[in-house]
Amino acid sequence: MALHHEAALTAPSLLTALPDTVVVADAAGRITYVNPHVRVLLGHEPAAVLGRPLEVLMPRRFRRGHGTDYARFLTTGQGELAGRTTQLPALHADGHEVTVDVTLAMVPPPEGAGPEEAGVVAVLRDASTTILLERQLMVSRYLAATLRVTAALTEASDADVAFRDLLPTLCTELDWDAATLWEPDGASRSLHHVGTWTAPGSEAPALHEASHARRIGRGELLPGLVWSRREPVVVEDLWSQPGLTRLDAARADGLRTGVAFPVVRGDELLGVCELFSRELRPVPAELLDVLAHAGRQIGQFLGRLRAESEVRQLADTLQRSLLPPHLPAIRGVDLAARYRPGGGAGLVGGDTYDVTPLPDGRWMVLIADVCGTGAEAAAVTALTRHTARAAASPAAETMAGPADVLRAVNAALLREQTDGPLRFVTAVCLVLSPGPRGVCATIGVAGHPLPVLATPDGAREVGVAGRPLGITPDLDVPVVEAELPPGTTMVLYTDGVTEARDDTGAQFGEDGLLRVLGGLAGDAEATVEAVTAAVEERLRDSRYEADDLAVLALAVPR
Repeated sequence: MALHHEAALTAPSLLTALPDTVVVADAAGRITYVNPHVRVLLGHEPAAVLGRPLEVLMPRRFRRGHGTDYARFLTTGQGELAGRTTQLPALHADGHEVTVDVTLAMVPPPEGAGPEEAGVVAVLRDASTTILLERQLMVSRYLAATLRVTAALTEASDADVAFRDLLPTLCTELDWDAATLWEPDGASRSLHHVGTWTAPGSEAPALHEASHARRIGRGELLPGLVWSRREPVVVEDLWSQPGLTRLDAARADGLRTGVAFPVVRGDELLGVCELFSRELRPVPAELLDVLAHAGRQIGQFLGRLRAESEVRQLADTLQRSLLPPHLPAIRGVDLAARYRPGGGAGLVGGDTYDVTPLPDGRWMVLIADVCGTGAEAAAVTALTRHTARAAASPAAETMAGPADVLRAVNAALLREQTDGPLRFVTAVCLVLSPGPRGVCATIGVAGHPLPVLATPDGAREVGVAGRPLGITPDLDVPVVEAELPPGTTMVLYTDGVTEARDDTGAQFGEDGLLRVLGGLAGDAEATVEAVTAAVEERLRDSRYEADDLAVLALAVPR
């Protein structure tokens, strides 16, 4: 038919090469063309769907009324999906559903032809990568927010003040409308109401009265269920769950979604926090995991706040959450790392590193340094690390290069930028490709100290310095390749190494680092030990405060 020839076959090689699925249908809703990518996305052979109705690609629940909507779209050019990209489920050949981004356009009939020659072209794209990245970003924001909550509590003079400040900080950082806090009584037989907080200009008097007037036992209402289970519980529609809510109060105050999580220290329940939203609000499982983590972290802090000498231990716990618990094993590469927090008063530092596998057998290596220290720097560090991991995840195969990872982090930082101090990030991202004769490293640098390649003949810097992350959306990341043959070591570090100063103010500097590395090659553990020892010697008896320090060595043994 004319639509088939004019719309689908004028550029067959282009449509065949597209990484998206293109479907063309005639006025009757029959498929007249589909490109080969339909095999990848939906498991169909192109020839098997030609001539069949579009409904073959739809889940059954969407088929009723489709013909009427389709005819209206061809007649008017208007419809719910017209002119925009929409996420919808499509039906795979084996019967499961695949979430896709759908873009529709009407193909008018050729000049002089009747409306029976009109049709529709649809472009379908796998939405799983977008969904994953959006969810990872949401989780990163929650992780950053919980770090800021914990940091805000460090200003409390004692545990009672910290409990009082907990609710407004939680709601402000996590963007909820109201909150209540419950504590177990001395005998741990019931929970009693400690306080209610609402966003400015948004009162919840019925919630406060209903909460203040009662005690809650294990398994009763939302707080009691959390107490019994020792895990977060969500009620997405409070009005439909009278057994778990103070229903009359929720209706009176217009509260629709509630989530509660325990604040614990070890096996001890310190409290239960309830958060409420006036909008029906989905709470994914990943966010419940973050709240569970927040409850443990907050509980740990509140328990230790009674002993000022243990605050540093909490800071160490938070810092470890920004670093990998252990380095992975990479075939043909030995890894070693050292991290040492600075000597300042900041709760945690801004240095981080990570090593994570890519889906094609390569490895991503990241080292980053956030401007400043303390809670805000830690929040940016968490966002940086989790965004880089999301960009290198199996669902993000098109973002496997160091420039792509750094640009993804840059975009996330710009989205999270507030009116406070500018929190830029410097970073180096490597993609390692192990081979039979060594390792090839593709290197991207964003405002960070250049990596150093140590060989038996000496040490030299490699890479090209680009601009830091989080400053401008127009980010150009120069990328170079370096070969790491057997007997060589690549060293990544933060500026806590080269900016270490002795008592006269003289810095260790890049020259000092190159001198240390000049006699080392092929031994990752010996390398990080030598660098750390040299920095500590520079700082010995110095009046100048030490900065955070991170060193990561990648050695290719002989």
